[in-house]
Amino acid sequence: MALELLRTSLQARAWREAATGRVGVVPTMGYLHAGHQRLISCARERVGESGQVIVTVFVNPAQFDRREDLEAYPRDEARDCAAAEAAGADAVFIPRAPTELYPAGAETWVEVKRLDARLCGATRPGHFRGVCTVLSKFWGLLRPDVSVYGEKDYQQLAIVRRLHRDLFLSGEVVGVPTVREADGLALSSRNARLTTPGRRAAVAVPRYLAAVRARFDRGVRDRSGLLGAFEAALAPGRPDYVDLVDADSLDAVDHVARPAVCALAVFFDGVRLIDNVVLDPAAS
Repeated sequence: MALELLRTSLQARAWREAATGRVGVVPTMGYLHAGHQRLISCARERVGESGQVIVTVFVNPAQFDRREDLEAYPRDEARDCAAAEAAGADAVFIPRAPTELYPAGAETWVEVKRLDARLCGATRPGHFRGVCTVLSKFWGLLRPDVSVYGEKDYQQLAIVRRLHRDLFLSGEVVGVPTVREADGLALSSRNARLTTPGRRAAVAVPRYLAAVRARFDRGVRDRSGLLGAFEAALAPGRPDYVDLVDADSLDAVDHVARPAVCALAVFFDGVRLIDNVVLDPAAS
């Protein structure tokens, strides 16, 4: 069956009403790559061949704190549809305009407090309010049995899980390990905006995280010892933040005694890349 392209909220709701079997939803901002395709494949595995998988493609203006970043975000609908279909999706919801999700007069916002106090939430105020609001709209329209997210954005996944729990939303939230290039750089739609020198320099991110992991595996547990001289290690990138937080609460950690996360955001060529490594004392 050919991929179904949905353009309006009414079409999305009608698609869900007609869907048979379990429904899996993969929310994205488009410019799909192999990492997104892994999410789609995971959704297909979860719902089975008798189920339905839908990918949402929406560059959500409420997630951006700078208009130039919103306008610069890569877009290619034909590419997205082809990639989604190849990975096993049955439908793609690409709203024809932001008003399909934010109609005139809409004044309702959804946010998860405290979990957004650090990391991306601290440096991009309002970002996760936009994320939670649009995901709540997708949940209302598509009522997924399964929704799938990448673990590259650790904070987002933690917030989505809390949102799901606190609002008694249906279905399950599934996290999928980060897909990486051969040199370790996490796949991201933003990578397409890197210059050739910027792309070469960005390998500093996975190398730095590997060094943090190596220090942890050698028994280092204190914050300063684990994070080290990160500015030099990430050069010529410009760190937005590098932090060590508790894996559940996302509160700052000075000493790792339970699962923690080293998470970072770094600018290369003006392009903001995020990544993380989980540090679990019980697994070392």
